[in-house]
Amino acid sequence: MKKISLLLCVIISSKCLLLAGGFQVNLQGQKQAGMGHTGIGLALDNASLQFNPGALIFVDSLGSFSSGVSFIIPRTVYLDPNSTYLAQTVNHTGTPLCIYGNFKFKKNSPITFGIGIYNPFGSRVQWDDDWKGQFLLREISLKTFFYQPTLSYKITEKLGIGVGYIFANGDFSLRKALPIQDSLGNYGEASLAGKATGKGFNIGVYYKLNNKFSIGLNYRSAVKVKVQNGAADFVSANAVSQYFKNTTFNTQLNLPFNSGIGLGYLLNEKMKIALDINYVGWKSYDSLNIDFAQNSDKLSDVASPRLYKNTFIFRTGLQYQISEIFCIRAGAYYDQSPVKDGYLTPETPDSDKIGLTTGFTITFNKYLYVDASLIYTEGLKRVDTNIETQFEAIYKSKAVIPGFNLGVKF
Repeated sequence: MKKISLLLCVIISSKCLLLAGGFQVNLQGQKQAGMGHTGIGLALDNASLQFNPGALIFVDSLGSFSSGVSFIIPRTVYLDPNSTYLAQTVNHTGTPLCIYGNFKFKKNSPITFGIGIYNPFGSRVQWDDDWKGQFLLREISLKTFFYQPTLSYKITEKLGIGVGYIFANGDFSLRKALPIQDSLGNYGEASLAGKATGKGFNIGVYYKLNNKFSIGLNYRSAVKVKVQNGAADFVSANAVSQYFKNTTFNTQLNLPFNSGIGLGYLLNEKMKIALDINYVGWKSYDSLNIDFAQNSDKLSDVASPRLYKNTFIFRTGLQYQISEIFCIRAGAYYDQSPVKDGYLTPETPDSDKIGLTTGFTITFNKYLYVDASLIYTEGLKRVDTNIETQFEAIYKSKAVIPGFNLGVKF
């Protein structure tokens, strides 16, 4: 029974791991996604509201509105290091979105206002119910929304600053098997569900050194996320049901800060080149604590170490204007994993990733345009044994991510 309780607590803590730092979604603009998700040092469109609020004032329009969605088609394979056993995640498609709007009161105004809605953290992972790691995870789903009203101000013709207030909310669900069988041989199941809220800010500075070269700095704060009265539900054999009664739980976590520097260079009238370096503050997620409203001899509050590390993401991209109507893009990035050896789990089988990107824009007239992007990302093979569960694993992941955006300028 002690072993059962330990497994349960580890898995419950793993659920919230994803909320705090297991999966960051870098799909906040289709133009930027086509260029390796660069954008700190460029003023490409109103997605600058997220990438660098200081660049938003340099977007060339009185106002604009855009709405985009990406389609994440992932695949993760688990291999048992000690046998020929393998398992794959169940096919599904994630759909993070981004909606941006900005406007000025007059054409030459030094101030522009904006609002953005986007999904910077989220995932869905599902394994077959009877796979080898079912006592660690069967299915998990998370989606967060950031709502960001923003003000961008042009100090000079070359310098802009911007700041946005972030309100975050999200919801999630999880289920996993309990290693207890009923009289028919069916395993029990634990399910978690909850909603979370938090707040933070996004600040940026953008400077045009000359007509060709620009530089940007951006800092999006950590967001302290609170989960209040989440539901913890259990299905178990009658013999142990008194130890696993349905209850609620509270926890508090930090979504990491994101900082970065970006460079933009106009090689000629048709080609732009970008380079971004992001530094992500995963280290703030060093442990997870869960307070259950109702404990038992076998269900205690959780204090589980995570010991994530801060990471870098290196990005580069280019844009080529073929004509007034058609523009193409390409890029690449290298994304370091925050998960240290010994802390890998099935809901975040994370590893260092390499991504290749491409995209285009079709401009129909001076008001209407469509963006599209395509990302292929592949994680390096990861071999690990989890310290708490002793679950040995080899993971290999990849994803294809097409995306589309419709924009209107006025």
